[in-house]
Amino acid sequence: MAKQKTQSAGAWPRLRLADWAEARDTLHMWTQIVGKIRLDHAPPINQWWQVTLYVTPRGLSTSTIPYRTGAFDIEFDFVDHRLGIRVSDGSRRELVLESKSVSQFYAEVMGALGDLGIQTRMYPRPNEVALAIPFPEDHRHAAYDPYAVRLFWGQLLSAHRVFGDFRSHFAGKASPVHFFWGAMDLAVTRFSGRPAPPHPPGGVPNLPDRVTREAYSVELSSCGFWPGGGEEGGFYAYAYPEPPGFADHPVHPATASYQRGAGEFVLPYEAVATAPDPDRTLAEFLHSTYVAAAELGDWNRSVLETDPHHWEHR
Repeated sequence: MAKQKTQSAGAWPRLRLADWAEARDTLHMWTQIVGKIRLDHAPPINQWWQVTLYVTPRGLSTSTIPYRTGAFDIEFDFVDHRLGIRVSDGSRRELVLESKSVSQFYAEVMGALGDLGIQTRMYPRPNEVALAIPFPEDHRHAAYDPYAVRLFWGQLLSAHRVFGDFRSHFAGKASPVHFFWGAMDLAVTRFSGRPAPPHPPGGVPNLPDRVTREAYSVELSSCGFWPGGGEEGGFYAYAYPEPPGFADHPVHPATASYQRGAGEFVLPYEAVATAPDPDRTLAEFLHSTYVAAAELGDWNRSVLETDPHHWEHR
């Protein structure tokens, strides 16, 4: 990796996609394996929120997963570069995060779960990617760059901070700030409370239609960050169903644009990282794209929105 073009971790670390493409794709498959373990054991929640991972002070975690009369969790530690599995009976296992094939990672994780007495079944093939190599057969993705991965985690931390503040302005139904391993994106979603028209079939590679039908069963305004779509990744925002005029509604900052092919507003990561006030720049994008969806979609904003500081006055 050309590290001279990749800055060290900071509040908004810089990381070119070209400098860690192979490591990114490998990490993507690893997160899918861990996410599918949570999917097998966690009870279902609306919009598939039971399958996601969460940003932690050290990496990404499943959070607590129920198992029989106890529980366990799995965490990617991007500081010490370990995968930790902890069980409520006190037992635990650790795997080293280093360059290894998806096939080897899958075998090590499933072996560790077996040693801990945790029986897991999953569909051992990735979702939402065009090239869906079964995990036990994937020897193509085998790169790990600890420097780049830690920078990516730093990007997630910064985005998580701003997303969390944005979420606090909404009193209606809203998702947690969570990491969807299917597309490898950190997202937060607001809902109007009204049913949405059925999501059209197809469109997402290697993903059953029943998944998208549930994910888009309620009118929503969603935003997120993913390590793709630009030189250093990017932020996105979209509405479902998209109200008339959404694409032409003014949003901020000026570096944001509407991509008609994708049906969403986008903001390059580098436009945020290089701004005089990155947090404010991203917040402008989140709030203005939401306003476009809510105003044009006739959401009941007086009921759904709130002053995030109202608790201080009670």
